[in-house]
Amino acid sequence: MAGRLFGFYFITDRDLCTRTMIEDVSDALRAGAVLVQYRDKGSAAPSPRLAAELLRLCRQSGVPLVVNDDVDLALSIGADGVHVGQGDLPVSEVRRRLGPGAFVGVSVSTVAEAREAERSGATYVAASPVFSTLTKLDAGPAMGLEGVRRLRAATRLPLAVIGGIRDGDIPFLVEAGADLVCAISASLAGGAVYENVRGLKQLMVRAAESLSRKRQLLS
Repeated sequence: MAGRLFGFYFITDRDLCTRTMIEDVSDALRAGAVLVQYRDKGSAAPSPRLAAELLRLCRQSGVPLVVNDDVDLALSIGADGVHVGQGDLPVSEVRRRLGPGAFVGVSVSTVAEAREAERSGATYVAASPVFSTLTKLDAGPAMGLEGVRRLRAATRLPLAVIGGIRDGDIPFLVEAGADLVCAISASLAGGAVYENVRGLKQLMVRAAESLSRKRQLLS
């Protein structure tokens, strides 16, 4: 099971990709992404061959790869885990099929969903959507920073944030309790994945250091 993850969480996106997913993931890993999700909503079906190649890249960097929704695909390639939404397989069933050591992530938008995810054996929860987003049109209403704070207070699991996130949001999200930041559009902008992810990661590190200093002064 994962420990306390902190850093940038890279998610693939065929529609926004300007090169190849392999190049994007390779650059994201070089830039310091700590978790990668293979999500391929823009194709008729996920590619086992592509997923296996992404897993090979992640293994070389010592970074976990999770597959979006598809437990069978994750099992077939030996991926580190699966990320599911509220309309997918229940977390308890995913955990049963993947075993105790797998990563099981789940998208949540309410306190009740976050608590149920933790009770059912999730590895991390993803607050979604934080802000309005064009990369997932069925994501539901944005929860804002206050929603992130409520979810942070509701669970001890690592908390990822996703949905409409821009550079300037990162300090506020870290202060609200985010452990992992996913910013699909920002990370893929202009095809400059290495530069984008490196910059987003640095913003997270600086925000965490600033927050730590504030807490020390208040203690």
